[in-house]
Amino acid sequence: GQGVDEPLSATGFRQADAAGSFLSNVKFTHVFSSDLLRAKQTAAAILGKNKFCKNLEIKYDARLRERKYGVAEGRPLTDLKAMAKAAGEQCPSFTPSGGETLDEVKERARDFFEFLCQLAVELEQKEPNSAANRSSGLCEEQFVFPWTNHCSEIELSPGNSGASNILNANVLVVSHGAYMRSWIGYFVSDLNCALPTNLTKSQLSSVSPNTGVSHFIVKLENGDLLKPEITCVCLNQDSHL
Repeated sequence: GQGVDEPLSATGFRQADAAGSFLSNVKFTHVFSSDLLRAKQTAAAILGKNKFCKNLEIKYDARLRERKYGVAEGRPLTDLKAMAKAAGEQCPSFTPSGGETLDEVKERARDFFEFLCQLAVELEQKEPNSAANRSSGLCEEQFVFPWTNHCSEIELSPGNSGASNILNANVLVVSHGAYMRSWIGYFVSDLNCALPTNLTKSQLSSVSPNTGVSHFIVKLENGDLLKPEITCVCLNQDSHL
């Protein structure tokens, strides 16, 4: 939750360092993190291992905080489940007194995602040739994702120059398990996100392991913020742990 702002444990720091090593060859253009301490420390550890982005500014945003669990915060998960059972409900749909509903969490996720889309469109408007510049032979060095066999170029159709199809922004977002599950649910249910063919329903609804990595490609055709085309490349990748 939000109310108990504890630092990472020794295990947490090891996991964050492992994620940093895993992502060390990915050149990010922006980094956003929840303003809770455990997320801040995770983001710093990831950047500390990065070959390209050690000095990139981390921007902290309260919209990326974990779901608020009210009276259940600071207590074991078994207590939350017992509260839900007593109310005749089940987790995760149950909302403890003083906590956020799933719809409220999704609204935060939607607001932040729309902010990211606006950021990408503004980058393209400011520097229309920046994508072309970044694609000049540097892709393999700067945009290699460790879970794919290709760099971050979106597939090009024949006859395209390709410049407009290179990523204008490559954003690292560090957040929390329940929040990210709501965000992914928003992508799938509201925005028709394309999913990997081998992804099961249980995987889709599960909470990411600590420092699990999910990768999404977002296309905004002609800067249209209302119709983002989203593809999930991988979900809750944890081979580094």
